[in-house]
Amino acid sequence: MPTHRSAEKRMKTAEKARQRNRRVKSLMRGAIKELSDEKDTAKKAEKMKKVASTLDKAAGKNVIHKNKAARAKSRLSRAIKK
Repeated sequence: MPTHRSAEKRMKTAEKARQRNRRVKSLMRGAIKELSDEKDTAKKAEKMKKVASTLDKAAGKNVIHKNKAARAKSRLSRAIKK
């Protein structure tokens, strides 16, 4: 346990950030899974917009790196076009 008050506060804020990051990552993974489970190509294009938005939001919140978001969007869009 922390002995200093600042360390105690840091522990609380770190836990809040961890919970927030877990939620964002969970939403991100769920959106990707939803896209990959979709069979209809017309709906896939529509869901790709949602996934791209979710990835960009995660990158904007520094949950994932911006290059990882770009790489994931690129791979998903390439898989849809196949």
